[in-house]
Amino acid sequence: MGSFMLVRFAMAFLGTILVLMGANIISTYLFHSEVPEKAGFMIEAGESDDHSKEAEATEADYDPIASLLANADLDAGAKVAKKCASCHTFKKGGKKKVGPNLFNIVGSAIGGKDGFAYSAAMKDFGDGKNWDYATLNGYLYKPKKYIKGTAMGFPGLKKTSDRANIIAYMRSMADTPAPLPEE
Repeated sequence: MGSFMLVRFAMAFLGTILVLMGANIISTYLFHSEVPEKAGFMIEAGESDDHSKEAEATEADYDPIASLLANADLDAGAKVAKKCASCHTFKKGGKKKVGPNLFNIVGSAIGGKDGFAYSAAMKDFGDGKNWDYATLNGYLYKPKKYIKGTAMGFPGLKKTSDRANIIAYMRSMADTPAPLPEE
């Protein structure tokens, strides 16, 4: 009787394997999928009707800072600048990091710091333009919206006072600070 039980066990085991193999063959036939030529897939972002998310930042989106610059707090600006310190330096002769050195940035050419590889978006945007107060204000409000395609990953400064303070601080980081804008 021992060998009969062994044969029954072997037949059950082989039958189970046969059923699983058959199920695999049938499921492969029923649920066949082609292997793509290229791994991954393209995500296409179409134009949106929601202009609040897709529109470039304009001066209507944020408050102007010209009137705040004359009384801006340089110490507060230095504190806000600490958010930038992981990617930028502000001192004369400071080395470039992930971003360019920002010494003497106010009034300088956009994308014009020697020795730094700017993104194509920054080069295109800055063609013939300088970092004036209004441009810095808009860029620091929402960099990715102000210059589409910029490599700067900083989300921006929402508070008008923070933008005024840091721009005043950056203005002070120059041999000859740029004149304040007229209101």
